[in-house]
This record gives sequence, C-alpha cells and structure tokens, in this order.
Amino acid sequence: MALRLCCRSSARWGLPGVPPPARSHCRALQPPWAALRLPAHHFSAKANSKTFLSALVSKVKYMNERYERYLGRTFPRFYQLYSTFLKGFRIFYSEVKEIRRIKKNMSHKNIQFHQLPYREMERLRQFRRDLIKAIPVGILSLPPFANYLVLVLMYLFPRQLLIRHFWTPKQEAEFLDTYHNMRREAYPEVVDGLMHLSHSVADPLLQKQMLHLCKKVQEGFHPDVSELKALRTLFVGYPFGMRRLKVQQVRHLLELYHLDRAMLKLGVSELSDEEVQVACYTRGLNSVHLRPSACRLWLAQWLALSCSLQDSEVSLLAHGMVLLSTNYASSKG
Repeated sequence: MALRLCCRSSARWGLPGVPPPARSHCRALQPPWAALRLPAHHFSAKANSKTFLSALVSKVKYMNERYERYLGRTFPRFYQLYSTFLKGFRIFYSEVKEIRRIKKNMSHKNIQFHQLPYREMERLRQFRRDLIKAIPVGILSLPPFANYLVLVLMYLFPRQLLIRHFWTPKQEAEFLDTYHNMRREAYPEVVDGLMHLSHSVADPLLQKQMLHLCKKVQEGFHPDVSELKALRTLFVGYPFGMRRLKVQQVRHLLELYHLDRAMLKLGVSELSDEEVQVACYTRGLNSVHLRPSACRLWLAQWLALSCSLQDSEVSLLAHGMVLLSTNYASSKG
C-alpha cells in the first residue's frame, strides 16, 4: 500500500530525481495473494448465497459429527438411543415419501390395493399398522407441555408406544418374541377347538383326517401341506367356515390372500432375508431366531397352501397359521 502511495505521490507532485515506477513494477511488488482476488463484479448474489449455505451445511455437519463422537464416548447408552431415534426418523420420513408416491400412482392409474406389486402392497399394509400405533401418541402430545411427558413414556414403554423404526436391534428381537408369545398362547386353544368341532363333520373320512391332523400337532409334529389341502372343503361352510371369524380377522386374511399371490408372482427368491423373515412373522411363525433358509422353506410351504385356495376358503389360512407354525421351529432345532 505504501508503494502505491509512493507511486501516486511521485506522479502527482513530480518530485525531482524520483521517476514514477513503471506499472509492471508496481504489479510485480504486490503480495502474492492479491492475484487471487477477483473483481467484485464477478460475484453474483446467488453465488454468494450458495457459497454461504454450502459452508454453513459443512460446518453444521462437522459440529454434529463432533457432538455424536462426544456422546458415543461419554454417554454410550444414551448415544445408542439417540442414533436409533435419528435413524428411525430418517427411515420413517423416507417411508412417508414412498407411501405418497404409491398413493399418487394408485390414484393416477385407478388401481386397487390388491393390484399393486408385492413390495408396494406390503409397504402400505405395514404403514397402516404403524399409523394405528402412532396416532394415539400424537394425540397425547397435543396439549401444552404434554410432549415432554410423552417422551418420558416413550422411553419407559418403547414396545407399546414406539413403532418398529425406533427400536434398537436388541429391542426388536425382544419385542417380537414378546408379541409372538402373546399370540402363541391361543394356539393350543385353536387346535383344541378344531378337534372338538371335528366331531360335527358328517363325512367320516374327513372327520378322521381332521382328528388325525389335530392330534399330530398336539403331539409336537409338523404337518404336511397336503394334509391341510385335503381338508379345504371343510373350511367353506359349517363347521370351520368364515362365519366363525371376526370381521377384522376376515379382512386381515383377505389382505394376506392378495399379498401371497403378489409374492408368488414376484418369486420368493427375489426377496431379501429380512423380507422373508417379516413375511413369515406376519403369517404366524416366530422367525426371529430361525435361519433364513428355514424361513424360506416355511414360506414356500405357506404359499403352496395359500395360493391353492379360493377366497371362500380363507378360513383355512387362519387355522393354517396355527397348524403350520406351532411345531415348525422345534422340528428345525
């Protein structure tokens, strides 16, 4: 700067004996970083805004990573919960976007639920179940300051109040075991009911086959799918027809009926191990601790039964959940 002032002063006042330095000399004596400075008119407001936002995002990301490392070192248990919630929100947000896309596609093409591909049908089915669980929690959070109480309750009762996206892997295995044990308590009662009603079957051969099937399950053996198919006519009307089922059960079975056909069209081999485990669990089998190969084998047996039935015979699916899953795990142990 002093050099510039000297140049200007010499040129302006014409000091004797001090010739004004050449412009190239002044430029050569400038600091090296001056060459990196671009003229101000080269920058637009939009470019400045993008640069600022990019720098801000990078800074926030860096600070967040440091914060997460600090939590992981200092509060490992809290960090596990924090990372699980963060991952859960990301997955849930992505799921909401996907559901909106599916719904928009259904409206645009004027198609029904049972006409969707398997994965889209399964997403909608699971999302509805998640909403049923999440809506009461959202309502409880509406009053002022109630959200703090809800957070505490969610921490204390994650199985009852949180949807699957917010469970840790350990919690997921534990909670799925709990839910299966709750439904498994009804399995012996279902088999006993089938055996009791078998005495009302008019056909002696079918009666004998049904009694043999129930006794086989009660003794700890896994039945063959062909044994269930042979009794399919008994599940159309009296005594094992749909009239014995609740409306909600029939709706759930019809949903599975359409899902099974979409799955068969896709092919079980196209499903990931996780998708197969979820499908088995949904159909009555506790797949949490089973090998993927065992799950695929059971799912193939289930589809062989389900996809051979007419919609009037879906009552057999409800009972098939019990008959095909009660002893399967032990037979594979």
